[in-house]
Amino acid sequence: METLDLLMHGFATAATPVNLLWAFVGCMIGTAVGVLPGIGPAVAVAMLLPITVKVEATASMIFFAGIYYGAMYGGSTTAILLNTPGEAGSMVTAMEGNKMARNGRAGAALATAAIGSFVAGSIATVLVTFFAPLVARHAVRLGPPEYFMLMVLAFTTVSAVLGKSLLRGMVALLVGLALGLIGIDQITGQARYTAGMPELMDGIEVVLIAVGLFAVGEALYSVMYEGQTEETQNRLTSTHMTRQEWRRSWPAWLRATAIGFPFGTVPAGGSEIPTFLSYATEKKLSRNPQEFGTTGAIEGVAGPEAANNAAVTATLIPLLTLGIPTSNTTAILLGAFQNYGIQPGPQLFDSNAALVWALIASMYIGNVMLLILNLPLVGLWVKLLNIPKPYLYAGILVFSTLGVYGMRQSAFDLLLLYAIGLLGVLMRRFDFPAAPVVVGMILGPLAETQMRNAVAIGEGKWTIFLERPGSLGLIVVVLAVLLLPRLLRRRAARTAG
Repeated sequence: METLDLLMHGFATAATPVNLLWAFVGCMIGTAVGVLPGIGPAVAVAMLLPITVKVEATASMIFFAGIYYGAMYGGSTTAILLNTPGEAGSMVTAMEGNKMARNGRAGAALATAAIGSFVAGSIATVLVTFFAPLVARHAVRLGPPEYFMLMVLAFTTVSAVLGKSLLRGMVALLVGLALGLIGIDQITGQARYTAGMPELMDGIEVVLIAVGLFAVGEALYSVMYEGQTEETQNRLTSTHMTRQEWRRSWPAWLRATAIGFPFGTVPAGGSEIPTFLSYATEKKLSRNPQEFGTTGAIEGVAGPEAANNAAVTATLIPLLTLGIPTSNTTAILLGAFQNYGIQPGPQLFDSNAALVWALIASMYIGNVMLLILNLPLVGLWVKLLNIPKPYLYAGILVFSTLGVYGMRQSAFDLLLLYAIGLLGVLMRRFDFPAAPVVVGMILGPLAETQMRNAVAIGEGKWTIFLERPGSLGLIVVVLAVLLLPRLLRRRAARTAG
């Protein structure tokens, strides 16, 4: 009952006119971002992070959450109509959705994607409502050794999962850890790695790094390396499904929710893995397997879209309860929290209960908003694709520059922004992931503090991490994350040989 009471208080906060407006604007921007290929939710949130200087914390988080799951809805529109996924989670949707569109069934494909996202998002939000406080209650018992190992686990999983290889992920993480060390040491009071520049004494803003790596880096990379591509738009039919298509869709939505939700709660590779798993499951269970890859099977759209949305919603559990991001966008959301002096973790549900429950309540509201937005406004979203790419990316650069300059009115920040942007271009060019940089920069100083506290508790002995069952268990998990994939690959190679 306590959870329901807190949720009702959350609805009272989220349903205020101002917060409803922020939720609506976030959903609108998120859907538009999902429609535009190459502009993922991470880029959009990073580009808009500077507004957190002026906007109240709860409204800001509701706004960013709207962008996050709005982008997951919008990505299916261009995947189905143009065979151009707006974001990575919609890649599988394009496989069957575009074939349905080519055979005059675009309306049914768009409808099952939108309704499936709504169903999966709503179920996942209910699970977040009841599971997140439970996880937080148990996590409160953790001490400095467990916290430090939890952060080491976050470093390991983000590096291993979000990178093309473990080495690339670790290099990106080390860059983030190095950037996080710049500034005055909180314990000794000495300046570190500032190169004598007074502007660096307070450290580098996380917002600046996120905007530089994601928004500026993405825009510059697209201008420098990506060419123009022409897509043929398929005929848009009325957005409704037949009775038979409803019967084929709803089991796929439920199965996909069960597949996607667990993947969102752990650092298991974002929404791509559950969408592929859902597609494979539907293909195996379908009574019409001949439609897959030919005329287009509606289950092949319903399942992956629902799995995508369930996974995205579930990522908020580790973010809010443990302070661990499991995707690019949640890594930037972590920075947004920190910009307000809020540290996500077990204490968040006590120290900022009003914000957390308003955010969870806004997810229920946002899901309804997105369903209402997506079905009637599909034609409008598709017209966004007519914006020439040069204008689009020029707009991102201008918006990013003004946003970062507005934070401190510092010309040095602009030089740093474009230096980080060029670093982002190089990282993208050579397949180094950007998210570990942000994670390393945010969690690095916290991990350092927890490590010092843990060693102090152990009276200078490093064995404190082995003596406590919680931290020892986390060490085993870290080693498993690092070693198991290699052992499994080696075993598979031997079997194949």
